[in-house]
Amino acid sequence: VDYIDGLSPAISIDQKGVSKNPRSTVATVTEIYDYLRLLFARAGVPHCPRCGQVIRRQTVQQIVDAILSAEAGARAMLLAPLVRHRRGEHQQVFEGVRRAGFVRVRVDGVVRDVGEEFALDRYQWHDIDAVVDRLVVPAPDAEDAEATRQRISDSVEQALRLGEGVLLFAPEGRPEETFSEHFACPNQEHPPYSVGEIEPRNFSFNSPHGACAACTGLGVRMELDPELVAPNRRLSISEGAILPYQRMSTNLSWYRRRLEALGLACGFDLDTPLERLDAEQWSALMDGAPGPIRVSYRSRRGRTREYEVGWEGVLPSLERRYRETDSDWVRADIERYMVAAPCPDCGGARLKPEMLAVRVDGRSIAEAVRDPVGEALAWVERLRGEDSPLAERERQIARQILQEIANRLAFLRDVGLAYLTLDRASATLSGGEGQRIRLATQIGSALMGVLYVCDEPSVGLHAVDNERLIRTLSRLRDLGNTVLVVEHDEAMMRAADHLIDLGPGAGEHGGEIVATGTPEQVLRNPASITGQYLAGKRRIPMPAARRAGSGASLVVRGAAEHNLKAIDVAFPLGTLICVTGVSGSGKSTLVNEILAKRLAHDLHRARERPGAHDGVEGLEHVDKAVVIDQSPIGRTPRSNPATYTGLFTVVRELFATVPEARARGYKPGRFSFNVKGGRCEACKGDGYNQIEMQFLPDVTVPCEVCRGDRYNREALEIRFRGETIAGALRMTVTEALAFFEAFPRARRKLETLQAVGLGYVRLGQPATTLSGGEAQRVKLATELSRRATGRTVYILDEPTTGLSFADVEALLSVLQALADQGNTVIVIEHQLDVIKNADWVIDLGPEGGARGGELIAEGTPERVAAVRRSATGRFLRDALAQHGAGARRRGGSSGNGASPSRPARPRRRARAAKA
Repeated sequence: VDYIDGLSPAISIDQKGVSKNPRSTVATVTEIYDYLRLLFARAGVPHCPRCGQVIRRQTVQQIVDAILSAEAGARAMLLAPLVRHRRGEHQQVFEGVRRAGFVRVRVDGVVRDVGEEFALDRYQWHDIDAVVDRLVVPAPDAEDAEATRQRISDSVEQALRLGEGVLLFAPEGRPEETFSEHFACPNQEHPPYSVGEIEPRNFSFNSPHGACAACTGLGVRMELDPELVAPNRRLSISEGAILPYQRMSTNLSWYRRRLEALGLACGFDLDTPLERLDAEQWSALMDGAPGPIRVSYRSRRGRTREYEVGWEGVLPSLERRYRETDSDWVRADIERYMVAAPCPDCGGARLKPEMLAVRVDGRSIAEAVRDPVGEALAWVERLRGEDSPLAERERQIARQILQEIANRLAFLRDVGLAYLTLDRASATLSGGEGQRIRLATQIGSALMGVLYVCDEPSVGLHAVDNERLIRTLSRLRDLGNTVLVVEHDEAMMRAADHLIDLGPGAGEHGGEIVATGTPEQVLRNPASITGQYLAGKRRIPMPAARRAGSGASLVVRGAAEHNLKAIDVAFPLGTLICVTGVSGSGKSTLVNEILAKRLAHDLHRARERPGAHDGVEGLEHVDKAVVIDQSPIGRTPRSNPATYTGLFTVVRELFATVPEARARGYKPGRFSFNVKGGRCEACKGDGYNQIEMQFLPDVTVPCEVCRGDRYNREALEIRFRGETIAGALRMTVTEALAFFEAFPRARRKLETLQAVGLGYVRLGQPATTLSGGEAQRVKLATELSRRATGRTVYILDEPTTGLSFADVEALLSVLQALADQGNTVIVIEHQLDVIKNADWVIDLGPEGGARGGELIAEGTPERVAAVRRSATGRFLRDALAQHGAGARRRGGSSGNGASPSRPARPRRRARAAKA
């Protein structure tokens, strides 16, 4: 850029994913937890974690006032506690009291003279207090009240000094009271407990000052899971049912002999399927035998010896090896059979017990972050209100802190995240939730005069949530800010004050300002493709008919992970299925956490454990599952579309077949810019050198040896059809498709990249320069280029991320082609053009979080649009109305297809179609 005029302070919010760190939560990412830590450190009331009593620090004046407030005329003693619950004769304690000038002590509740001759039982527990003063509580209007107050004050100081900051006030006939200069528990029935100065760091689970010692602040502990150790109980031990023992080749014979002996002792053999073992046998195998077992050993000389050994069990054995090994490989191997379980010490709260005992309004900080955003906001507003339960001093301290917390919580609520709990791990958030969390972090401060640059903030948002986001961005604009949004969402474009449309094509075919102005002006511009879609002159077509499917279904029974309400959901095979619903309604949980992991577990022997459900029916109709998620294709410039899709391997093999390359003995590895041999060593295959400029930005310059080609001179001398390997990487997908037309392996991968709308992307373009939508489509093309069997299930998580109207149209043609081949395509999507093109829609809701997780509607788009309770249906009705009556059902079925939760109904439709 040559010059930027009028640039105000700017904040950029890009598409970078949320943190996958297990210590990152919604509260920490949005800075709410930082303010909560400050609130509990400054306004919290410490309690004893043992007995629950309030712990307060009192001055001498406060203690004297408390004593004088007792009933006038009451006789009392001031005591200094010296020994609590300790065995011994304690003669040195009595000698110390005598030297301090006191004449009486209270031993185990009995007052005695220090000069008496008595001996304590050294094997018994004893309590010893020094009697500092005996007094009569004066009346407030007594003549000597002032002199008595002064005497009490002196006695209190002496008692606190002798009792190391603690004294006892013991009035006759009344319970004793304990006073302390420190944060110490006044209850004397348990060992002394005190807490030091309370600071915000004490409430951080990322600091040793506050983190639970058992789990180091993670809240979970890794434990071995029998379901992962022996996932297939239909197998026997001999057939490899116990997975960790399959790798113990050196010790297998020893383990086998011990297992055989265990079987003889418990009544099973190694060929018995694990599912036939009773509870006692299973417990002996997994947890250990109750007694020793006899193992026979035959030496090389033929002598047989018997030993009695203990069988510690599969799980204890693995746990011991995990704990004792110094090998990272062994530890990583055993971790594959572990799952995260709540920490038994802190119960998942992550903090030390003494910090969990500090309370505000009777709640600990762990209880505060367990609330959803909506409930947390209501609690904070109650603390700020006129009827606040806080004392006046705490209210003054907390006023500004609560204001900051309320601002951030209100923003999360306004963008539709009221259902998220504050302790929700960032790694479990969906794409849309993560994007809005980052928005809350940056925008929640509500600055003025700032330029906010947002890269597709509507990613992952339902139309209902998108309306809230638009209102929030409009309020931000009304505060005096400029909001610049890179966006493809139709509602966002129509709500904008000014549109800038780039084009006319993509990549090297774009880069021009096609249209600019208000949405109405762009609509009237015939050169703008975006304007033509907005004006309705171009539309994404609907299918002429909807597929009835193969007649079989994948049926998930009793889905209950996270917020799902034990629902039964069926996915008709051989169709294009859209799973819809507001953000947080359970779409990703149902599809990614349950269905995808169950398919991977059963079809590909993956070890990831699926979410809670009763079972999945219809797996016999599927032979492969392909999952395309939102993770990036690479984080370094060395990753590019050619390497990610596997095309580069094919291209290098073609260059290695050139006669000159064969004559020189060049292998395909010679044409890789990642290894020595063919790459330019001056730049290590990067094509550029980075010059560090200390306090100035680093400068990137082309390599002076290879001039950006990445390869050395010998590799560039090999030409395939007149082109070097560097020239091949500089080709666009469209150019490469024509160049490699005669080579089926390369052509297939290039055709798929072209079909998803990436014809303009260069093969060697660094992955770090790809937009979010481009990276997603590269992943999609990689999976689609593999040959489908007609029984494949494709699962895509919001594939329209970053796609324009024209790109969505191209993507839909690819997905429809896959379904036409008999495959099943399951798409989690909010884009209405994709939903209305689906054969079957599964709508979850009605809201997010705890208020979601229900099956609201299922069927054709026309049927879902007719369901008044469905938030998706409300927007889908308008989308279908633009296309008239909608698509008919293939095979003669009506648009009101019955629910596939009863999979017999689709089969009846299929039979009706054949008839």
